[in-house]
Amino acid sequence: MPHSIKKLQPEKILIRSTNWIGDAIMTTPAVRTIRENFPEAHIAILSHPWVADVFRASPHVDEVIEYKKKTEHIGIAGIWRLGRQLATHDFDLTILLQNAFEAAVIARIARIPAIAGYSTDGRGGLLTHGVKLKKSIKQLHQVYYYQNIMKELGLVCGPDELFLQLTPKVVQWARQFVKDKKAGPVIGLNPGAAYGPAKRWPDEKYGRLAGRLASELSATMLVFGTAADQEATAVISGFAPDNVIDLAGKTTLEEAMALISVCDAFVTNDSGLMHVGAALKTPLAAIFGSTDAVATGPFSDNSVVIQKDLPCSPCLKETCKTDFRCMMDIHVEEVLEAVKKLLADNSLHKA
Repeated sequence: MPHSIKKLQPEKILIRSTNWIGDAIMTTPAVRTIRENFPEAHIAILSHPWVADVFRASPHVDEVIEYKKKTEHIGIAGIWRLGRQLATHDFDLTILLQNAFEAAVIARIARIPAIAGYSTDGRGGLLTHGVKLKKSIKQLHQVYYYQNIMKELGLVCGPDELFLQLTPKVVQWARQFVKDKKAGPVIGLNPGAAYGPAKRWPDEKYGRLAGRLASELSATMLVFGTAADQEATAVISGFAPDNVIDLAGKTTLEEAMALISVCDAFVTNDSGLMHVGAALKTPLAAIFGSTDAVATGPFSDNSVVIQKDLPCSPCLKETCKTDFRCMMDIHVEEVLEAVKKLLADNSLHKA
């Protein structure tokens, strides 16, 4: 076990965030653990711009520093520039939640005296407090994977519960957005997934689900996605044009998170927004195909995973080379029934 970082009594801590929204959400218990162990420290988090909104309103973080890898910090010169910029902050300690070799290099350029994280990706020699990654940890949910770093560094781990706080202003905006559009329940649909097509339930199935939700529940559907998902969201809109609000490419991450927080239910592929829904405790149905729900499923008691038990699943592949049965065998009817049960259970919970 590495020496405890508690003894360092750092005044300024830099956390290196993971690169993707879902991963960042799954680190939030670990970030809270850092805050609880160092309540008086100034804590900054280094993140890519597309992840920054996860932490902007967090009481566990005092400052968000953006790693603009595609512009200001592009290439080797950009990495050097970022490291030298960070050096002006005089951090005492950095905790690397991201595993890349590059993360440790940046910390070294920044002349941070204590560098902690998993000793993976050939970077063990760059760390002052390296944590060995045990095989047993890799088999658990990612929340425990990040909390294990804290435990091995001698910190007292806080709750494993996901944490996502939004500003009152954006939540009020989201409530107003749906207020005049709500006849029946507001249901979010998230047909996208960054990892690859093997994680995506077919657009037509989402569309037929939207049609059933509109006809049977008079639901209003908020369809989420990036600009790259607009073809998919257009297909879905065609099944219930009067009940679907197509948001693809039209919201910031902060706005999307706020809108998910006011949904009565959320249907989603395995994606970053799935983890957003879990953190916000929105009732959700998560559709899984090629990926592992044990490791990256929604970390929420208010969710259901819909996944077929097949010999080839989870294959963890981006594309299916055979018959895509893991997704094709998930029928609209079973997702519809899952949504109805979530709505009913949530109604009872509120009563």
